[in-house]
Amino acid sequence: MRKAQAKKLPLAPDPKFNDKLVTRFVNNLMWEGKKSGAYDIFYDALDKVAKISGEDGYEVWKKALNNITPAVEVRSRRIGGATFQIPSEVRAERKISLSIKWMVRYSRERNGRSMADKLANEIVAASKGEGASFKKKEDTHRMAEANKAFGHFRI
Repeated sequence: MRKAQAKKLPLAPDPKFNDKLVTRFVNNLMWEGKKSGAYDIFYDALDKVAKISGEDGYEVWKKALNNITPAVEVRSRRIGGATFQIPSEVRAERKISLSIKWMVRYSRERNGRSMADKLANEIVAASKGEGASFKKKEDTHRMAEANKAFGHFRI
């Protein structure tokens, strides 16, 4: 049995938008502990998003994150020798975490010169309901829909 659950450390809001969600995103974007570099990439990407879309980059980013946030997911559960994919609601914290991780991951996999370019393109695509991260959300929802017959196995 585990001891008491670890306390969540409070996040400091980012310097430009004073938003803790931005800090969380930058922490996921960060490579080898280089936080200032991650902030540079993020702010460059938002500037590029503003140029591409003609709207406020921060607002487009928030809309994109909202578009790729999953509501349901499937979890594996072993019952009587068989493994079932059981659809379940996603906790609020996990929703945000998944959407951030998907955006960063699929940005890294994109083609482009710099990470800021790749991230900007993924943000614009996700805000329009396109792109790999949006597709991941759709696939997750489709999997949950296909396995809703096993919903009664939920704990």
